[in-house]
This record gives sequence, structure tokens and C-alpha cells, in this order.
Amino acid sequence: MTKLLAIKAHPLTPRESNSMKALEQFIIAYEKNNGEDTVEILDVFESDIPEIDNTLLSAWGLLRTGTDFADLSEGQQSSVSRFNDLTDQFLAADKIVIANALWNLSVPTRLKAWIDTVNVAGKTFKYTETGPVPLTEGKKVLHIQSNGGEYNGNDFASQYVKGIMNFVGVQDYHQLFIEGVDHHPERGEEILQTALDSAAALGASF
Repeated sequence: MTKLLAIKAHPLTPRESNSMKALEQFIIAYEKNNGEDTVEILDVFESDIPEIDNTLLSAWGLLRTGTDFADLSEGQQSSVSRFNDLTDQFLAADKIVIANALWNLSVPTRLKAWIDTVNVAGKTFKYTETGPVPLTEGKKVLHIQSNGGEYNGNDFASQYVKGIMNFVGVQDYHQLFIEGVDHHPERGEEILQTALDSAAALGASF
């Protein structure tokens, strides 16, 4: 059974957020056309997404030096376990769709924290004598991003997400941008509708 993991990386609902509107349209079309597939939605603003902080770094340091997991503090155990669960969730998915808005030329910090659970040495890539080698194969990824201006994929956020996914081995990579609504408010409805139609078409064929 094919598994689709949808990453909801915006705190607002489809009523207020264009990127969430597009994600919603994608999922509706996907489920209609892939009734046997499993769709799992991870809301990074509502879920526990551990940041790489002192708790995680100290726990990893202790584990590397031979400390048993059971001897870590309760907080360290919780952070390490949740971080590993998120990595495993990504690895178990056949298809991933990530939806966010461009904030200050970057991704939301909660999305960055999730991406840190994806880019993991020994699980999604490995170091070799000739450099890092990806370990993730066969996955299909769609990145949906709403931009107030027009960047045509040259903004830092979309390049970052694409770069990380390529780094861990994702080659079947797709992008959908909703851009120019703020720069061209007179065409806002047209721009959004075109993007929503594209999201539905992608959902039907993804």
C-alpha cells in the first residue's frame, strides 16, 4: 500500500492561507484518485517537533560515548525518541507533499525543525571517503509554496527544500508556487485559482 505523508507547515487554515488551500485541493484530488493509499497529515505547528537544542545534542553525545538510552534523562529520552519517530515516518512514506508560505525569504522555523529530522546521517545519507552519499531512493516529493512576490523558484526557501530533498536522494521532485498575489492584487483571485487548479491536477496524477 502506498503511503503519502503531507506536511502542513502553516499555522492557519485553508480559509486564511493560500498554501493550505492548495494543500487541501491536492489531498482531496489525491484521495479521490488513490482510494487504496494511506494519507497521513503532519501539522508541524500542532505536533511535537523537537528542535536540535541542548537536550538533543547532549543526549546524542552521551549515546555516542556508550551511555544506555535508559540512563538518559526523561527529557532526553523523549526528544530522541520523537526525533527518531519523525525520521522513520519520512522513511516509511512513498510520497511526500510539503506545503508552506514563504516567510521572510525562508521557511517557517517549525518546518526547518522537521527538515532536520529528515536530513540524518546514517539514515537518509551517509558519509564516505568521497563525500556524502544519499540513502533515500524511490520517493516522490511535491513542494507547495505561496509567495507574495514572484521568484520562479529562485527564492532561498524553495531552493533549500529542494536542495535537502535532493541531498538525501529524492530525484522525483515537483514544485507548485502560488506567487504574485501581493504584487498583483488586482489579479489575486486569478492567480490563486490557477494554482488551485494545478494542485488538483497534481493530486489526481501524483
